[in-house]
Amino acid sequence: MKTTIFWAIQQNTLPHWCPQNLLAGFWVCFKLLLKWVYKGICPNFFIPQNNLFLTKVHGSAQNRLFLQLHELYKKGLACLLQSSSIRSYIIDVLYNPRAFVCTDESFMKCEVDFDIDLFGNILVRSINKSYPKVIDTVEQLIHSPLTQYQVLMLQRITASVLLNTAFMLHNMYKNTCVNKQMYIADKISCHMMKLAAKFGCISDMLYIAMYYNKTFRYREALSLIEMTKAKLAQPYLMYRSRVDRGRYTEAVGGQSWSTKMRQAVAWDMELGAYYINELIPEQQAAALQNNCHTLSIPVFIMLHFLEFLCYRHTDTILSQAALDELQVLVHLDQGMYVRDISRDISWEILGICQQITGNLQAALYSYQQSLTQYPFNNIQTATQRRIQDIV
Repeated sequence: MKTTIFWAIQQNTLPHWCPQNLLAGFWVCFKLLLKWVYKGICPNFFIPQNNLFLTKVHGSAQNRLFLQLHELYKKGLACLLQSSSIRSYIIDVLYNPRAFVCTDESFMKCEVDFDIDLFGNILVRSINKSYPKVIDTVEQLIHSPLTQYQVLMLQRITASVLLNTAFMLHNMYKNTCVNKQMYIADKISCHMMKLAAKFGCISDMLYIAMYYNKTFRYREALSLIEMTKAKLAQPYLMYRSRVDRGRYTEAVGGQSWSTKMRQAVAWDMELGAYYINELIPEQQAAALQNNCHTLSIPVFIMLHFLEFLCYRHTDTILSQAALDELQVLVHLDQGMYVRDISRDISWEILGICQQITGNLQAALYSYQQSLTQYPFNNIQTATQRRIQDIV
């Protein structure tokens, strides 16, 4: 039972382990033990490849033990009343009609469900903060004793600060005539973004690719895009709430949230600063609508968009291939990679790429489709101007 406690805490099955959650914590551990007996595997906490059941729990002994535990499981927490040493401590709680102990399976979140909620909360909260508030939050967290959740939050918003600062620094010095200043600013920006990628999730690597594209280092950008594409293709990827639960648990189950975020989590791209020149009109339009020039773009849309932009300068055939993949994604995706509220910017980006290649008829259709979508990014005025430029 001690081993199950270690693993249950490691897997973050309960958000809080405290005396008030004692019975709920016991039930989590009991279910884990039941699962292990059923499979005949009890991993040593310190050396997981060592199976503690190997010589003791197998064959008929395993079957008998499982049946005994399952009978206790069917009784719920009342099974504890069979223990004379525990009975006197919990009988009042279990027989109190006003007491409630959550043991229902629907209330006990599995590790994957908990991670979906956690990363969604972390990533959305880090996005929806203004820049001064982000700095203030970082300063507060640095000088406080941190929970695991706060450590993760600190990592996420630190990555956001580094990314935004890197682009701001580039924009400050890009028009200077002093080469030394430009070189130093570029070196600092690159360092900050690489550091942010170590803190952040998989999709954060694309911000570095954006920077390389913006500074005409297309081959370096494409190298990062290929690395990101490979990571996004992993079967255990968690993208928003879309995840293969079995593969995810097998790949990163029981690991720290920081490790999970770096290795298995992707999120939509949030363009605050002017990261991509081709999208400046859209960011300006968004700023006019809601005083915020941030665009929210699905990571897979951004992947193909960047790939198209970079290959234009190195390989026209591969550039067209990237555009074809983008077109298939926008036209055929049923919400798996492109949410309905993100379709305005997705159609817009497709239209921009088509217009760049000279396919004005297709671009016009894409822009018109963008206008029919929910205006989540508030880019309608930019879309209308692009249509006017074509017609």
